[in-house]
Amino acid sequence: FDAPAGTEIHTAKPIGTNSVMFIENANPAKLIVMNKATGAIEHQFTLPAGDTNSVHRQFRRAQVTAAGTILVAHLDLGKIVEYDWDGKALWSQDLTNCFSAVELANGNILAATSANQIVREINRKGETVWEWTSADAPEYKFSYTQVATRLPNGNTLINNWFSQPVDRLDPNHAPVQAIEVTPDNKIVWPLRS
Repeated sequence: FDAPAGTEIHTAKPIGTNSVMFIENANPAKLIVMNKATGAIEHQFTLPAGDTNSVHRQFRRAQVTAAGTILVAHLDLGKIVEYDWDGKALWSQDLTNCFSAVELANGNILAATSANQIVREINRKGETVWEWTSADAPEYKFSYTQVATRLPNGNTLINNWFSQPVDRLDPNHAPVQAIEVTPDNKIVWPLRS
């Protein structure tokens, strides 16, 4: 499936073996479930977006939760929203510049935001139960934390995106692409290349 002119697709997830769920950043933005073999749209609903004239910053990540709902990071609206399959909002939490939000095994949400380079685990009451910020790693340069993954060992893998021409990078102070941190925010290893 090619994104139609004037639209962008930044998230896609398999649904079973025959379908894929994706968000079409567009005017209007849509969550779509499509049959991979036939291209038939099996399900879709419209998603609210902040700026329908500039689709690039609308959405980056979405996932189906353990309960079968859909968790969406609304990058341009500054929040995380959990929807049912009819597009009804069931739960939301404000979080500025949220690039990704995933449900953890304990039911909490792990979210990565480029606002002040924060990764935060929040419960369904909206309370922060764990947080990492770039201030926890002052020896590294962070531009945009975008994805966080809780590893089986309890540590968290944090991805940092940056856009800078290689010839302008200071090799002694290059940005970090990823780090693994412990629950008490100690760095296990950095990827800095």
